[in-house]
Amino acid sequence: MKSFLLFIVLAPLSFTGFSQLYFKSTLKANREKMYRNLVQNSINKNLAVPLTDSTEETWQGAFWALELLQVKSLWINGRIDTAAEEMHSRSETFQRAALELLYSNYPGKYYQPVKLLLMQTSNAKIFAMCAAYILNSDYAVADANFLSVKTKQQLVSQPDNPILQQLLYQVENFNKPIAAPGLNEFFKKDYLPGHTLVFSFQRKNRNYPGIVMVRDAQGKFIKDSNGLYFSVPQLARSSSNLPGYLSNGNTPEGIYRMKGYDVSTNGFIGPTVNVQLTMPFEKSPAHFYADSTITDTTWNINYYRNLLPNNLKDYYPIYQSYYAGKAGRTEIIIHGTAINPAYYKSQPFYPLTPTMGCLTSKEIWNEETGQRLESDQQKLINALIPAGGPQGYTIVININDEQRPVLLYDIIPLLEKAGHK
Repeated sequence: MKSFLLFIVLAPLSFTGFSQLYFKSTLKANREKMYRNLVQNSINKNLAVPLTDSTEETWQGAFWALELLQVKSLWINGRIDTAAEEMHSRSETFQRAALELLYSNYPGKYYQPVKLLLMQTSNAKIFAMCAAYILNSDYAVADANFLSVKTKQQLVSQPDNPILQQLLYQVENFNKPIAAPGLNEFFKKDYLPGHTLVFSFQRKNRNYPGIVMVRDAQGKFIKDSNGLYFSVPQLARSSSNLPGYLSNGNTPEGIYRMKGYDVSTNGFIGPTVNVQLTMPFEKSPAHFYADSTITDTTWNINYYRNLLPNNLKDYYPIYQSYYAGKAGRTEIIIHGTAINPAYYKSQPFYPLTPTMGCLTSKEIWNEETGQRLESDQQKLINALIPAGGPQGYTIVININDEQRPVLLYDIIPLLEKAGHK
């Protein structure tokens, strides 16, 4: 019923301008007020208190704000020095929050305290965050074999841990180019017939935006009024930039169940209609595989495997959403943004804005009126309507590790190879 009602609302939007939608949080005065509040209270005030067992949560609030705003100063850096030096003796919750900030804002700087924590922790997630930090530093090549050995040691006592399994793959392939089989199999008209498909094509380096395309249930890719394949830029990078198998990391590669629209009241997501996704393990297998005959609530990877083209069934990276879901990741959706893009003006993905791991599209708001000026998210929603709506799957895949944004001309040869004109 929700999807039907939203369709009634959505249909007129395809024939109207983007400026009709209004969101108070995007007004210049409100953005400046929020920024001041985050800097003065969430960051400066919180970090000014001594770090003790009772103030760990206060400091964690500062970490989140620092990650969002990407601000630094000599005083802030000094407080982060304290957090890094003491995190080995802090709670696991604090360690995770600190490691996320260090990975996001201070890559490589805190190699020694991070390696110390890696050596002493028994928590698989914290171990993996430490290892990911080292792999993202100048010490990666020198420590790769060490990290492989340590990860295998961890797997002895936790052989089915999805985080450690994903980490081992990352460690043993971190310096290797992507070797994905032919992706044109995804584009064949008989692939997952009867399902609407949204494809998000990304680079391995998620600092560079990807693009999103839509295929209808009959196997045809949606085109615009000029007869060109529909595509808009889409960011699959989280604010932390952590690997996708970790909480708050980048959007995991792989398959997501796509079912329905929604509208968020979140001040960072904004009011543009979003697309609801679910990961493996987030709901029942019957829901994910759109098969009411599946009564078993136990997850079986072979069902996921059956969703893949034959030449990709043994391609391990495309299973990341399965393992990330098994590790507990949830609530990844496709949405717009009301975040001030100015925070990220120096980043390759500007004016797109990162999230907590969702797929997000560019939206530009008039800071004087609060009205929406540009919305790639709305364009995506409009493209989904003739495709049959969000009833099918979203597939996220890294096409290669080139250091540039994905463009439509990267994908057209694959479409042509699969028989599309």
